[in-house]
Amino acid sequence: MLLRRPALATALVTALAAGLAGASAGAASAVPLPPLPLLSQAGTAPEPAPEPEPAPDSLTVAVTGSGNPDAEGSWKLTCDGRAGGDHPAAERACERLEGLARAGENPFAPVPSDRMCAQVYGGPVTAHVTGTWQGRPIDARFSRANGCEIDRWENVEPLLPSVRG
Repeated sequence: MLLRRPALATALVTALAAGLAGASAGAASAVPLPPLPLLSQAGTAPEPAPEPEPAPDSLTVAVTGSGNPDAEGSWKLTCDGRAGGDHPAAERACERLEGLARAGENPFAPVPSDRMCAQVYGGPVTAHVTGTWQGRPIDARFSRANGCEIDRWENVEPLLPSVRG
């Protein structure tokens, strides 16, 4: 291999020679060489450690201000191939979230600040969703303060309860 920088080539040869000389003389100042990868009995490098399994989707949903006792409360939801938790519509909520994930949508993203929204009020109900979804931490707040927020809420039903008047 040709080196195009003579100064670098000289430095490499000098370092290599010093390392070899020190190693043969048993000198403590020898240049240490990097360790070689361990080989298995078959003479191949070991398999890399498997990637850890992602944590299952696990969310806590808290809804207040709806005026409907069936829509109020706090529930846990887990989706890991099987719906779990005490969410009243756990299976349908997991199916909806999985569909959104397949479509590449993030249902927990806030409405962009530059979006024009219809000034329609959907009531004082709010929801707070926390936990993990698709391996990402979630801390999302929902309301029905305008047309965009109403659409965002309805997009994740039945994770959030239907509170239409």
